[in-house]
Amino acid sequence: MTIKISSIHYCPVKSVSYQAVDNCNIHKDIGLEGDRVFAFLKNLGADDPTLIDKEHEERKGKWNKILTLKNTPALNKYNFSYENEQLTLFKKDQSILSINSNDAEDRKKLVNKIVELESSIKDPIVLMKNNQLPYFDTTISTKVDFVNSVSLLNIESIKDFRNKTKNEIEVQRFRGNFLMEGVSAWEERNWIGKTISIGDQKFHIKKNIPRCVAINLKPETDDKRLNLLKFLKDHYQHFDMGLYLVPLSSGKITKDDTIKI
Repeated sequence: MTIKISSIHYCPVKSVSYQAVDNCNIHKDIGLEGDRVFAFLKNLGADDPTLIDKEHEERKGKWNKILTLKNTPALNKYNFSYENEQLTLFKKDQSILSINSNDAEDRKKLVNKIVELESSIKDPIVLMKNNQLPYFDTTISTKVDFVNSVSLLNIESIKDFRNKTKNEIEVQRFRGNFLMEGVSAWEERNWIGKTISIGDQKFHIKKNIPRCVAINLKPETDDKRLNLLKFLKDHYQHFDMGLYLVPLSSGKITKDDTIKI
């Protein structure tokens, strides 16, 4: 059976948004263009915004500086679109505010709106933007030796997880960049260390993606009653879903591109 990309997604804002696209640009030294280029930062010292924005080593281990669904589940009720430098905040498909993402004052307006809407989110918060060093988990984690990454999920693994738990499990919970079809459930776990081609682009498969409690959140809500993290451990004896890929070339990926190991 042909293995191919069934859908492509990116998240303009770290941990919050999840957008479907028909194609994307991959940059060898960055990742998927537009993915996780924004992040809300909190608990900042005087030098933190500059350092975390520009220096990879200054991000390592500083999860407490970045608003994520793990520490700020209220953000899961919102979404963002990002096009032509315009960043737009949505709630259940209703546009709330659109800003010029390059304008610091506009970014502050968006922060103020989030704080106004959600009493659990407290100032001071800063919305950062970095096209050259996006806010991937791998730029923050102390457990990986690579920075830039793209995520790949197997549709059959998610289906198997649904069947095992007898629950509807939305793919959005895992926020994967590439979803693939044509592979047996969990077969991707045997690919670690290999090189794959997606269309004309090559990637090195680095490791399985360990998951956190953020996957428990139902999309577009702060409902976390479904303990998927526990279910992963109960059924599979691990907490993983998906693969981290590191780009080895730059170019375009399109939906339905074939995957070769």
